[in-house]
Amino acid sequence: MSTFFPSQLSAIIFIVQEFFFRILQIFKANHVSLLLCSCLIAYLATVYFKSNHRKVYLLDFACYKPGPECICTKEMFIDRSLHTGHFRDESIDFQRRILDKSGFGQKTYVPESLLRIPPDFSIVEKRKETETVIIGAIDELLAKTHVKAKDIGILVVNSCVFIPTPSLSAMIVNHYELRDNILSYNLGGMGCSAGLISLDLAQRLMQVHPNSYALVISTENINVGWYFGNQRSMLVSNCLFRMGGAAILLSNISSDHYRSKYHLRQTVRTHKGHGDDCYNSVIQREDEEHITGVALSKDLMRVAGEALKANIQLLGKSVLPLSEQLKFLAILIANKFLKKKMKPYTPNFKLAFEHFCIHTGGKAVQDELQKHLDLDDWLMEPSRMTLNRFGNTSNPPNLAFFLERKETEMVILGAIDELSAKSGFEAKDIGILVVNYSVFNPTPSLADMVVNQYKLKEYILCYNLGGMGCSAGVIAVDLAKRLLQVLSPFS
Repeated sequence: MSTFFPSQLSAIIFIVQEFFFRILQIFKANHVSLLLCSCLIAYLATVYFKSNHRKVYLLDFACYKPGPECICTKEMFIDRSLHTGHFRDESIDFQRRILDKSGFGQKTYVPESLLRIPPDFSIVEKRKETETVIIGAIDELLAKTHVKAKDIGILVVNSCVFIPTPSLSAMIVNHYELRDNILSYNLGGMGCSAGLISLDLAQRLMQVHPNSYALVISTENINVGWYFGNQRSMLVSNCLFRMGGAAILLSNISSDHYRSKYHLRQTVRTHKGHGDDCYNSVIQREDEEHITGVALSKDLMRVAGEALKANIQLLGKSVLPLSEQLKFLAILIANKFLKKKMKPYTPNFKLAFEHFCIHTGGKAVQDELQKHLDLDDWLMEPSRMTLNRFGNTSNPPNLAFFLERKETEMVILGAIDELSAKSGFEAKDIGILVVNYSVFNPTPSLADMVVNQYKLKEYILCYNLGGMGCSAGVIAVDLAKRLLQVLSPFS
């Protein structure tokens, strides 16, 4: 074994110093070389950090399918609505027309308690509905993947309108006896996009927690969201939403690559809550008779189209071939700088994707997306068949009153204003927003309310926790800390 003597070590140090000194002299004499070298270092650093991005795999998923006792035909839906005695004749006719245009088949599901005469809206039935869906989906998923419940390290649950205490995530931890150090989050009031938001949150957490399994649950409660008034904009939700739920198991364990169904490559989110028309497009409020429900505004399709356009622009940079990007850029430059009046170019996403999963919000939603993305009937068939068989299984919220909402808004906004005054930060600089409130989770969510009030940026990471009890404040701070660890100049 060789050994360096002091004289040899000094010689090596001198040679290294001389090398870097000469390199520095070259850069001082040639600024172009310095610039090129800096760019090269930045590029190599970017490639290094991107290559260290942990891959996240979707091992498998399970969709809960209720039993035949929960099947609700269109005629049965109208019959049960008549028997409640709450709806006027014109409201019944309106609901019948909505169902005829909905794209639903005759075998969608509602909770058994809603098919009774009279229907049962007790908290026992609400909890029974959600627990049946969640546990049924998880049991099927664990059986498919052969993963033990004790091995799950991250749990994300979303339910827009039903936020009990203990939370649904706590119910799952209790039922499956999950481990003590599990990262558990319960999202509420985040609407139809909550499923994607949950996946995005789990994926980001898995970047800082290697060799982990993440369980994502997405469901909704039909019992809680029922409206008994006669305002048309609030009756639509009764007609369109149905019972269901899904469980998804993610993994960042490299050996799971061979048995996973999918590789979760990228999630794209834009938050349009800073615009009042977007914020009020789906909102919980009371009608003239002080009956609480969820109103769908006439601007809903327009603002949904704007959100889709923003997502397409963001996603297109990553997935579209260069030819499509150049076409889009050329028309954008012509319209913006050369004052041309050319029709905006919609990129051909069929060059980037083989399959499209279109939101089952209703036939009108699917028709609009098919037209906007120029998709043929074959590509639309899976989404249309899902709508026909199961309906829209994401439901808007209920059970929140105007004064309660204003009280909560005043508390949250007052705290933010005080913090801003003390620290001097500006709202536009916020990149991550985590709001927690245990029992009050309206739609739009409290997090959306903050985005709207302070006009926060579109690409903010926004999460609304609900039903997580006295520890929710600590959990929210911990979640923000973990998300900050994921973010870097190269992510």
